[in-house]
Amino acid sequence: MKVEEVPWADPDGARLRAAQRAEIAERYGTPDSEPGVPPSAADIAVFLVARDEDGTAVGCGALRHLGDGVGEVKRMYVSPAFRGTGVAPRILDALQQWAGDRGWTSLRLETGIAQPDAVRFYTRSGYTRIPNFGSYAGVENSLCFERPLAPSTVRP
Repeated sequence: MKVEEVPWADPDGARLRAAQRAEIAERYGTPDSEPGVPPSAADIAVFLVARDEDGTAVGCGALRHLGDGVGEVKRMYVSPAFRGTGVAPRILDALQQWAGDRGWTSLRLETGIAQPDAVRFYTRSGYTRIPNFGSYAGVENSLCFERPLAPSTVRP
């Protein structure tokens, strides 16, 4: 498994993001369930794609900088055939490391009531429920989480 930084426009990343949006639309019964501004090349600080040993893109994740050392996890997705194989933790670890290396102090995220699997994953990964923030404030179906980041050590 290899997790690498790619441009937002990367074709494999775009395919994974489209699959993520399709799954979300199916779960919520609407093609537009995302509160707020969708992520884009203009506001994503980093976009990562995970590839299996054959080089096939099997998962992705991104970070949006919210300011004051806080980032937001966006577009976390793992292809269904690769769920439960450790792809999601590898992507999330890489995002957290990237953020910590830049001095960010915490990461936030939003998921929803129709994603109990995501809630379990983030809770197991050390994220705790917080009041809905930003464009998620007052959104009934949104669940928000946050995790403080440990300061990164300088690598040799």
